[in-house]
Amino acid sequence: MKKWNVEICDVTLRDGEQTPGVSFSPEEKCRIADLLDEIGVDVIEAGFPIVSHNEAGCVRDLSHMDLDARICCLSRALKADVDCAIGCDVDMISIFIATSDLHMRIKFKKPREEILEQALSMVEYAHDHGIQVRFAAEDASRTDIAFLREMYLKGAEYGADYVSYADTVGCLTPLEMAEIIDTLVVDLPIPLCIHCHDDMGCATANTITAAERGAYQLHTTVNGIGERAGNASLEEVLCALRFKGGVDRYDLSHLLKLSRMVSDASGIPVPKIKSIVGDHAFAHESGIHIAALIEDSSTYEYIHPNLVGGERHYLLGKHTGKKAIAHILQSMGHDLGEEQICWILDQVKAKGEHKCCITHDILLQLIHQAEQEVLA
Repeated sequence: MKKWNVEICDVTLRDGEQTPGVSFSPEEKCRIADLLDEIGVDVIEAGFPIVSHNEAGCVRDLSHMDLDARICCLSRALKADVDCAIGCDVDMISIFIATSDLHMRIKFKKPREEILEQALSMVEYAHDHGIQVRFAAEDASRTDIAFLREMYLKGAEYGADYVSYADTVGCLTPLEMAEIIDTLVVDLPIPLCIHCHDDMGCATANTITAAERGAYQLHTTVNGIGERAGNASLEEVLCALRFKGGVDRYDLSHLLKLSRMVSDASGIPVPKIKSIVGDHAFAHESGIHIAALIEDSSTYEYIHPNLVGGERHYLLGKHTGKKAIAHILQSMGHDLGEEQICWILDQVKAKGEHKCCITHDILLQLIHQAEQEVLA
């Protein structure tokens, strides 16, 4: 397997915090950043410092945490924004401009050549202060690609270390993304970053496609939180990189802990069926599945739960089989006979048909009844 050449920039503390109703405390930001660093995330986007004094203070605090990850922050192509970012002692500034004709007409009301020249002057200004610069195109997916290429090449000339492509409204599919990345990276002298939103459910797929086609810096958020439908999910991207891109330098064992930390801090629960970190990601009810899993977990698990800090669960319900019941009872220390096991199985299926959740207490009651009332 050819190893993909990538790095991760996690934007949970900036784009993730732009999820409606979400605000992280300074202490929460530090804890999240520390765990991102434990995983080995290369760049942490700490915030948008011009927003407020408190925001700037949080970004500055993260810059002083002595993490291995580089600290990045967001900036409009305005001198006040860039000066504020420089004052936060960050390693990288992401200077962005809206590049689609729609955004330029609505937001700037100026010719795009004039907007580009102003932005390039800010790229040069930040570069002259000895800080890495990421020159980012907002709404890139609805921007004329010839203009994007011009922007990126000029950005490199003015001192940008990275250029960035944002699918701001999540309108691309993976095939479209592949074609775009092929066009952009062909003669690009500096690395390309990819920032995907999930409005059509393609953010992770688009990010992984971009990585496979040559994008270098991949933007993610924990649990995929973010504006509207969110962003590419860190846990999904990292697992895809491990299994499809040969990238094994990240410590995935912290993913479940990090997911729960961000869920608690953001107030946004993780769906039970969320890949990698959902409660049911490694849960099994089907009797056929469990019988095979008992023999070899790879039959129905592509990712081993231990890899991401999780564990396998066998759930009981209408689809449960006798082998699963026997295995669960044995693991609980109950050595029951064939007739008792079959009776418990019948009770479990009957309750499952009526949408009854088979809790630990209910199962113990059934075991007690079987031991008292059913002959072995």
